[in-house]
Amino acid sequence: MFLVYINDLVELLASFNIKVKLFADDVKLYARVVSITDSTTLQNALTTLVAWADEWQLSVCTEKCCVLCIGKTAGTSQFRVKDTPLPLVSSYRDFGVTITNDLSPSIYINEIVAKVHQRANMIHRCFVSRNVELLM
Repeated sequence: MFLVYINDLVELLASFNIKVKLFADDVKLYARVVSITDSTTLQNALTTLVAWADEWQLSVCTEKCCVLCIGKTAGTSQFRVKDTPLPLVSSYRDFGVTITNDLSPSIYINEIVAKVHQRANMIHRCFVSRNVELLM
């Protein structure tokens, strides 16, 4: 039912040539920014999103908002939501997967390896005997 409620948001932001991904109450905006015009268009889309949310009495959590620039050049534009500047981050964790600005999987893989080591150590501590044959 919530998707029906926010379905017009996708159409509204499509008028800015912004790609929109929705999952439950999360909205992700994607845009290719190569010029100042593209930056202005994205900022206008963010302003429209906030206006739409205010009209429908929804809140935008600015603490969860950020900008991730993918590619070799760092973003120079400062985007804002409700007069709050959005932080420029080099990586972002979404749905349990860490995305970096160079799309390298190394941070994500390192997180998985660290979790595996923690769990293996927890299992290892559960055994009183340290006999390798018994453990195998």
